[in-house]
Amino acid sequence: MRLAEQWQEIETCLPAGWRSAQLSLAVAEDAEPDRVALILASFNPGRIGPGFRLEVRPDRSPENIFRRLDREGIRGRVDLVGSDVQPAEIVAPAPRPAQAPLARQWDELAADLPPDWSELYAEIELASSDYLSRAALLLAPLNPARYNGPTVLRFRSASKSGYGTAPQMTRRCLERLDAEAIGGSLRALRVLSHTSHVSTQGPVWRVGGRSV
Repeated sequence: MRLAEQWQEIETCLPAGWRSAQLSLAVAEDAEPDRVALILASFNPGRIGPGFRLEVRPDRSPENIFRRLDREGIRGRVDLVGSDVQPAEIVAPAPRPAQAPLARQWDELAADLPPDWSELYAEIELASSDYLSRAALLLAPLNPARYNGPTVLRFRSASKSGYGTAPQMTRRCLERLDAEAIGGSLRALRVLSHTSHVSTQGPVWRVGGRSV
């Protein structure tokens, strides 16, 4: 196989993103090593007896040089000795968007509720489990309960009467968390509208086999 063809095969096997490759060229016994060295001079090859070592790059292909050697009738073998790959670009993770204060999240959540909502079952997912003990204390009027891991506290709120903390007190408790830089995300889980309490404190939801 001609030298240029050998290089083409090697090139197709190089890893994606290669930036340099080290080649060895062993010429046939009837070749003229001095003549080969002269043709390869632009690659500044290293010479070991009748063999050569040279480094090539994507922007400096040896194909034309090997074609010239082929035209000169110089036979030999080209082997890949090693290659260097461009290090993968390290992409810094996108910064997490800053969470809005919990009191503001409550205002936005309440604005999306039906006008006649009566009961709400919601949860706060704290930004860190380090906040849990202090958050539970500050949220005590909401009677928070832990669910789904160490950073989630759930509570009920009632708009007029029944079982659940009043919306005004709910917001006040969330302001306490904001005042101590305790962050998290607030979401509504279940909402009822225009319920009528007949000899009860209000509806009861069953979640995971528990009454809430």
